[in-house]
Amino acid sequence: PAAGCTVIDLEGQTHWARDLADLPPLFAEVAEAWASALEDGAGYSGLQQALRERDVPRLKALWDRLVPLWDDRTFYDFVAQSPAFAALSFRHREVFGQVGFGTGGWDSDFPNSMLEILRVVLTGCDEDQHLIVGGAQQVPVGLWHHAPAAHELCHWPAGTTLSGLHHGAPRPGVTAIARAPDGQLALTDTWGNTRHYPAALTTCQSWLLTTQIAVEESLFSQKHWMALDRTRYMQSSKTFVMVDRPFWNDLKANGWPTLGMTLTDRLTRGTYLFDNGPDQPGVICLSYAWMGDALKMLPHSTHKRVQLALSALQKIYPDVDIASHIVGDPISVSWEADPHFLGAFKGALPGHYRYNHRMYSHFMQDAFPEAERGIFIAGDDVSWTPAWVEGAVQTSLNAVWGIVRHLGGHSHAANPGPGDVFARIGPMALPE
Repeated sequence: PAAGCTVIDLEGQTHWARDLADLPPLFAEVAEAWASALEDGAGYSGLQQALRERDVPRLKALWDRLVPLWDDRTFYDFVAQSPAFAALSFRHREVFGQVGFGTGGWDSDFPNSMLEILRVVLTGCDEDQHLIVGGAQQVPVGLWHHAPAAHELCHWPAGTTLSGLHHGAPRPGVTAIARAPDGQLALTDTWGNTRHYPAALTTCQSWLLTTQIAVEESLFSQKHWMALDRTRYMQSSKTFVMVDRPFWNDLKANGWPTLGMTLTDRLTRGTYLFDNGPDQPGVICLSYAWMGDALKMLPHSTHKRVQLALSALQKIYPDVDIASHIVGDPISVSWEADPHFLGAFKGALPGHYRYNHRMYSHFMQDAFPEAERGIFIAGDDVSWTPAWVEGAVQTSLNAVWGIVRHLGGHSHAANPGPGDVFARIGPMALPE
């Protein structure tokens, strides 16, 4: 509904829709098959009820049953083998891959472990999304400037911020982490300065621990190195242009807007429209693509990407001159080409549950040898929900508990931390 109008262009046929009823029956059949597959293959309604009621023991029991069933099987296997989709044509599966749940296609995720997909749909991450004014970076920026009240702080005066503690700027990037002779962790920055700390928390993508940062190998076990390096990141590209106004809202003679949010099998895949008001400049994400579709863009300049996207969209909207509305310089992003990302986010493959468990539970260090204690990992790729800020926050809270324990502290008895309840409600471990 937030899109106002959705245009689906598949195999050269274009459909305009304001709701599902405007689309051919095929799309409703796909939606119904997906709902049935989730119920038959994962007990979706029971999991949803346990989530709504915050019944943690029940939720854990239901989820633990699914882990050994679906860790080794792909998303596509789940779809193709479900009775609901098996009763339909290949075309139904193909359309599901192209259009997915309405905001983008699922086919780029087809090789992923089904557990990865179940976590997204069960927690509703794929529905009712909202634009964050100023972008997702408002989360770290907000934490940086947050000024807690007096009753929230023990060691600093009321109003203290992280920004203030760091004199308004973060330290330079880290290039090396090693164990110092005094037992602390020695962190070397990009300018060659080395400082010692009793603990360190890394929140970068895990591959950077072997490509961008020289991390002393003994700081992690070989099992953990295996997990960190086997993390599989998904490629993704976006191409944005700023336009003079949200001209897509202009109504045509038939009553439909000039453009709609567009899902297609052409190289643009997803095109999204950002409206800042009737007379304000708007933004079009000409192309939002994944995996193979993203790799098609990787060698090309931003200018070439815009040309390719406009050419594809011209076939869908032959009477619309998008280029005439473009102002400013286009922007494109390929996360896999950025040395500080190497990919958009994690997409676990079949058999990766054990790796994810090692990474997620790394903050539980009581059984670690002394040489591996004190360095902690967090971030969405350490979590069970890659690409979502919830996973980054959750793993950071886990790491805070681990760091506090490492420094000799503990949680308040009335407010146990994640490590205090890990044995009871932590994720199940599969046999090695």
